[in-house]
Amino acid sequence: MKVIVDEVGCVASGQCVVAAADVCDQRDEDGIAVLLNPDPPAEQAVDVRHAAVVCPAPAIHIEE
Repeated sequence: MKVIVDEVGCVASGQCVVAAADVCDQRDEDGIAVLLNPDPPAEQAVDVRHAAVVCPAPAIHIEE
């Protein structure tokens, strides 16, 4: 699994951090999502998929 964040499309809602804190974080200066781990292990896949679903932008993309 590879995770991609569209920083331009991100609306800084923070839902990805709530859903997948081990994979996503937010920049302090503007709240835009950043990836802590663009290639998360399989055990984090459910959380990452949830983060992509709850993203209001949607700015999180997953490549299998």
